[in-house]
Amino acid sequence: MKPDTMQSFFKLKENNTTVKREIVAGITTFVSMAYIFFLNPQILGQTGIPALSVFIAAIFVAVFGTLFMGLYANVPFALAPGIGMQAYFTYTIVFGFGFKWQQALAIVFLVGILDVLITLTHGRQAIVKAIPEELKAAIGGGLGVFVTYIGLKNAGFINFVIDGKNLITVNDQSYNGGTVHGPLTSLLASGGVTPELTKFTQSPALLALIGLVLLTFLLVKKVPGAFLITLIATTLIGIPMGVTNTHLSAATSLPHAFSEFSSTFGATFGHQGMQSLFTDWQKALLAIVTIFAMGLTGLFDAIGTLIGIGNQTGIFSKEDQEAFVADNSFNSKMDKALVVDTFTTTLAGAVGTSNTTTFIESATGVAAGGRTGLANIVTSIGFALMLFLAPLVSVVPTAAIAPLLIVVGIMMMAEFKKIDWADTAVAIPAFFTSIFMAFSYSISYGIAAGFIFYIVVKIAQKQFKKLSPILLIITAFFLINFILIAII
Repeated sequence: MKPDTMQSFFKLKENNTTVKREIVAGITTFVSMAYIFFLNPQILGQTGIPALSVFIAAIFVAVFGTLFMGLYANVPFALAPGIGMQAYFTYTIVFGFGFKWQQALAIVFLVGILDVLITLTHGRQAIVKAIPEELKAAIGGGLGVFVTYIGLKNAGFINFVIDGKNLITVNDQSYNGGTVHGPLTSLLASGGVTPELTKFTQSPALLALIGLVLLTFLLVKKVPGAFLITLIATTLIGIPMGVTNTHLSAATSLPHAFSEFSSTFGATFGHQGMQSLFTDWQKALLAIVTIFAMGLTGLFDAIGTLIGIGNQTGIFSKEDQEAFVADNSFNSKMDKALVVDTFTTTLAGAVGTSNTTTFIESATGVAAGGRTGLANIVTSIGFALMLFLAPLVSVVPTAAIAPLLIVVGIMMMAEFKKIDWADTAVAIPAFFTSIFMAFSYSISYGIAAGFIFYIVVKIAQKQFKKLSPILLIITAFFLINFILIAII
């Protein structure tokens, strides 16, 4: 594309930017986000999905979504599988609810379809208006608590002391203090489990601590690409410590990666995916509630990121934001950006990865001067080049990923400043929304707790009539979810 063509297509002059500035911004965003392609296989791979397949799928949807965002919405926001949704996919949908990874991908696909329908019919306007601002902020901050907690656990910073008297089941069987036969595979205990800080005698925990200190230093110094630098440095430091796996084989090659990708591409629609998702009525109802909760969370995440970055930089004008809420057309940049976000999640479920989102790390590119979609073109090229790093996916240790999760979670907690904690009627629902996400290891449970207590507060204030019917319907879905879990 010629310079003059780029000037007119991306409206560089109208947005007070230049080709050079957009290129620098695009590179900055890429460097800030590159770590996600190593993190995604680490988390989703625990469900049984081939890690290299997840690696390829993540790049596929990131390139598509980022290009689509740049060319259609003309804004410098990059997309990739979101960290919060990766955790939700693995720890809640698969480990918590017992869905197969193929079924979880089908749920992701249906979440994308739901969000597309909500977006194209402007139903998002009603949802956005129905949810109180403090709960939206609590959802965003709660995601931060959840992600940070996962990072602390994966880093090995937290151990759990279990009093034998509080054991409920051993190997999924009721335990009454007798002898356990066979290998120990699982434990379930009551509140007698006590968390404690590790003594840092294990190499992985020590390596994660080194990575966390390094990342903190680089971020405070505002070093571009702090996440990627930390990931690489921690992985290298882990070699002499015996934590990093330096063995490379044909199983980690790019051809093998594409072979794995071809075997999982479209698994969403197979007999273990979509075709089996609604055969059991209990699982079907659980899937429907999960789709709704996941779609709602993803929608808020996208809107929060777009508004948060756009407001601070002027990418979205006041008129653009007003048109987003009031206008029934798709003329505003925010409308177009949200359309891209939802369509990309649909694609993610189809090709084999978790929900995509507009990444908060896009703020680094915006800070570098990015104002248009031209920056996204550069970023997407960088994402595509990541394909050649497939052999390194199995090399990066969990201890190198954990510090990134911790710090990203901390950044997401910035949403808490929007909550008036001095007002008990506001603080109680916000608290349960955010804290339950981490302590119950479920994003949807946190949202459910917040909504339920919000209704309780409004009843106590004799303001039940002020509650939105949409909010009541959402809460009813959550309650049905809890009933189903109790029955199952």
